[in-house]
Amino acid sequence: MADPKGFLNHGREVAESRPVQERVQDWNEVYVPGSLLPIISKQASRCMDCGIPFCHNGCPLGNLIPEWNDYAYREDWAAASDRLHATNNFPEFTGRLCPAPCESACVLGINQSPVTIKNVEVSIIDKAWETGDVAPQAPERLSGKTVAVVGSGPAGLAAAQQLTRAGHTVAVYERADRVGGLLRYGIPEFKMEKRHINRRIEQMRAEGTRFRTGIEIGRDLKATDLKKRYDAVVLAVGATAARDLPVPGRELAGIHQAMEYLPLSNKVQEGDYVAPPISAEGKHVVVIGGGDTGADCVGTAHRQGAASVTQLEIMPRPNDDRHPTDQPWPTFPILYKVTSAHEEGGERIYSASTTRFEGDEDGNVQWLHLAEVEFVDGRPTQKPGTDRRIPAQLVTLAMGFTGTDRENGLVEQFGLELDERGNIARDADFRTNVPGVFVAGDAGRGQSLIVWAIAEGRSAARGVDHHLAGASALPAPIRPTDRSLTA
Repeated sequence: MADPKGFLNHGREVAESRPVQERVQDWNEVYVPGSLLPIISKQASRCMDCGIPFCHNGCPLGNLIPEWNDYAYREDWAAASDRLHATNNFPEFTGRLCPAPCESACVLGINQSPVTIKNVEVSIIDKAWETGDVAPQAPERLSGKTVAVVGSGPAGLAAAQQLTRAGHTVAVYERADRVGGLLRYGIPEFKMEKRHINRRIEQMRAEGTRFRTGIEIGRDLKATDLKKRYDAVVLAVGATAARDLPVPGRELAGIHQAMEYLPLSNKVQEGDYVAPPISAEGKHVVVIGGGDTGADCVGTAHRQGAASVTQLEIMPRPNDDRHPTDQPWPTFPILYKVTSAHEEGGERIYSASTTRFEGDEDGNVQWLHLAEVEFVDGRPTQKPGTDRRIPAQLVTLAMGFTGTDRENGLVEQFGLELDERGNIARDADFRTNVPGVFVAGDAGRGQSLIVWAIAEGRSAARGVDHHLAGASALPAPIRPTDRSLTA
């Protein structure tokens, strides 16, 4: 145990954010560089090294949290990095983007503020990069087997790195022009600067993983041809079919899916555009959807100079604190959350349903009509007499996703079976109904968290390795049926 009295002597401290007036003028990460390290040793000392560390169960990766907390407290950064990488290929991603279900399961959180596990994690990995403790791990020998990984999001990258290290020759296919999937083009720069992806890709290249961008399986290359070329295929194509809003006026110009809007700002940061083709500058912006993607749209609109930003959510406002009956410890609670984007301004409206859009004579959206709703027998019902309209010159739909994109023909060309939720069906070893074809991440699980994607990628890699070699020494954090405390 790091410090038997650590949780008694120190309160919770989190990363310091840059002032709002400063950070909305740029696209850099919102946190003050270097602000974490001076407080991390004290924060890590708050870990109680519980007899039953529920944080392990709260984390789909089964991160060895008490162990690397102890090393961080002692400032043994190399050992901390080693324990961190034992279960997680990309802690710099999860340390910035994961909603930290481990903290919700922290035993200290029963009657105090939980340990700042996420901040400790990102401090360890940033220090490891700084000191050169993150190095390529090329396999000692090659198996002679080949694997194609389709999709370069967190699930695909995790599967590819594990399989490469197991000795297989791995090629990652990505339909976008750069590697990273939603990490690259779905996550704004202010949440995670893309240099973190770039250096991981360089590590993976040095280990032997090959990357082929600008190739969409099903369109540019038939799925059947891909299967002939490789001994196994891992599908990590995500759940990118966006949920739409079929109300009158949906056809008006200025209404876009979030994943039409967000990638353009990232492309500006990559140097592809001088200015984004879709911009919030000077406009009244409405974001429909109260989740993380909606918050990303809010923060992006602020940086583009929106006249106003309003975020709509059909569900009631969550509670500020955990409800002991409905959301007892150590489950992952749904609580009212103020992200960095919300700190920067805008209005949030709960229990609101969009009824229609209104446009000008040129066909551009100008107004959004909404009504208050209440839930009756679990279904939202509009309250009479609550109709009103708000200005809306740019609307982004951040309402989640309904499953894997089927427009490119990949599902049909492989002959894949789907489950009752529209995801690609798989067995306990992540195998689809097609021999030699596996699925990992949102494509098989449905829209979920980055930490689940990495866990699935690692587990699917073990299934592929066993399929190719008859046995596998790769770890398997989860099975497809696992829901843990974070489901």
